[in-house]
Amino acid sequence: MGMTLTQKILAAHAGLESVTAGQLINAKLDIVLGNDITTPVAVNEFRKAGFDKVFDKDRVAIVLDHFVPNKDIKAAEQSKQCREFACSHCVSHFYDVGKMGIEHALLPEQGVVTAGDCIIGADSHTCTYGALGAFSTGVGSTDMAAGMATGTAWFKVPSAIKFNLKNKLPSNCSGKDVILTIIGMIGVDGALYKSMEFTGDGIASLSMDDRLCICNMAIEAGAKNGIFPVDEVTKAYMNGRCERNPVVYEADADAEYEKVIDIDLSKIVPTVACPHLPENTHPASELSEIKIDQVVIGSCTNGRMEDMETAYKILNGKKVADGVRCIIIPGTMQILRECVEKGYYTAFIDAGAVVSTPTCGPCLGGYMGILAAGERCIATTNRNFVGRMGHTESEVYLASPATAAASALTGYITHPKEV
Repeated sequence: MGMTLTQKILAAHAGLESVTAGQLINAKLDIVLGNDITTPVAVNEFRKAGFDKVFDKDRVAIVLDHFVPNKDIKAAEQSKQCREFACSHCVSHFYDVGKMGIEHALLPEQGVVTAGDCIIGADSHTCTYGALGAFSTGVGSTDMAAGMATGTAWFKVPSAIKFNLKNKLPSNCSGKDVILTIIGMIGVDGALYKSMEFTGDGIASLSMDDRLCICNMAIEAGAKNGIFPVDEVTKAYMNGRCERNPVVYEADADAEYEKVIDIDLSKIVPTVACPHLPENTHPASELSEIKIDQVVIGSCTNGRMEDMETAYKILNGKKVADGVRCIIIPGTMQILRECVEKGYYTAFIDAGAVVSTPTCGPCLGGYMGILAAGERCIATTNRNFVGRMGHTESEVYLASPATAAASALTGYITHPKEV
């Protein structure tokens, strides 16, 4: 029996000719990632286990992004611990204030991750890098500690679901609408510990930002990872960017999948996930009576340049509705700079929005956009659990940048073609 794309990568990193679903393997790692929340825990475990050096200073990445610039004393202490560890071990890929970004937007942009990699990160949305044809998955801080020291990790090889994408998205839809539609179809445990493998001729019409967004939310369906094959779009993105040579793997023609799900991209509509699960999806056009208090456009899901461009096209020359707080957060410093140079920041400010340095802040209810009881937020983030963005009696609605920006102008959840 042939292997899926994920299984090909895992077999290669385990030094095996083949692997099968359910098999336990020990695989070599290309990148071990942590952030300002998870790295301090990993550092403590690293030291407790008696480790005194990282396996490769060029293969460890530490990104300060969740509470940076620091929101309080505890956040400052955590960041300090990360800085001291990165300095003492000469970690090459350490990103602090001024050159940081939201980790899952930053690492692809900087070429730290590439096709064919095996990557673990102490953050659940590490599955983002599957957009580049890599195997990447989230782990706990203890596994991060072991990975930093040994350069290896244990995995149970996942089975796979194939998503066959065909045709092209409507102009007012993006990758966010695709993944919300899929999660609405299969549920938050519909791909539990499985690989979500995206194939089909529709892939060619999806931008790299679309693919990064789709893989980012594979975890919201319970998946171990999400992954796209490497095509001309991927190669163009990686060309001159990646610090290591990409390795391209392909699924075998006789690879075994638990099921195949066909997705007609041309039939996707602007979609919103209502409280309090990402699977609670509805067309934006059906939610026009829901009044909102806050809009957040950003996060590791939708803080990339295409997302900023979408927000600009909708907000430029218009005004955010009275009573609505609109917060826009570019994913990296490079994206922030490009927004400034293109005049997007001026347009956002003129529209009545506030703009921020890159941070995860509001997504996890950290800072820069906490909700009070009874408040509603439409956000381009990835989770809308009870209390995710603040008070347990607040509500979070997940949507694309187009739907979020359109809603900012009306004060109600709004289909992006209605403004």
